[in-house]
Amino acid sequence: MNNNERLYKISEIAYIAKVNKTKVWRYIRDNNISERSMKGNAKLYSEHTKDVIIKAFSSESVHLATETKADTSRILLEQIDILKGELERKNDQLDKMQSLLDQQQQLNLSTNRQNEKLLDTTTNNTPSQDDRPLQKDDTDVLKPTEGNYYEGKETKTPKKGLFGWLRR
Repeated sequence: MNNNERLYKISEIAYIAKVNKTKVWRYIRDNNISERSMKGNAKLYSEHTKDVIIKAFSSESVHLATETKADTSRILLEQIDILKGELERKNDQLDKMQSLLDQQQQLNLSTNRQNEKLLDTTTNNTPSQDDRPLQKDDTDVLKPTEGNYYEGKETKTPKKGLFGWLRR
């Protein structure tokens, strides 16, 4: 080991590269980089190793930034295409719904006209037996009459009708 050579800890390399220590440690592990020496539990790396790691993170971050922008742009364009397709489908659905509503209104209008014609024709005819109002049926209604009204008090007679026999 050369005495003039400066050695760097993982934390120092991470500070210089402006990344966290875990990223540096993972890079060292994944690339099988061995330490130059140990000081206690800290692994020390040479100047050359430090430069390689810093260069890897600086080029990787530039590459990642441009790659991320390209990916983001591609994803956004795909989403725009998907949304355009959905918008077209919704517009078609709205057009179909509008035509169905128009048909429904026309049907309602024609039905109302037919009903008015039917009402006009039935009112112009002479009323049939079924059309006449029912004659008064006093079987269940007791009115004070001469026969059942005595000195201001009403005398009730049993009600007539189908179930009159139950009320006795």
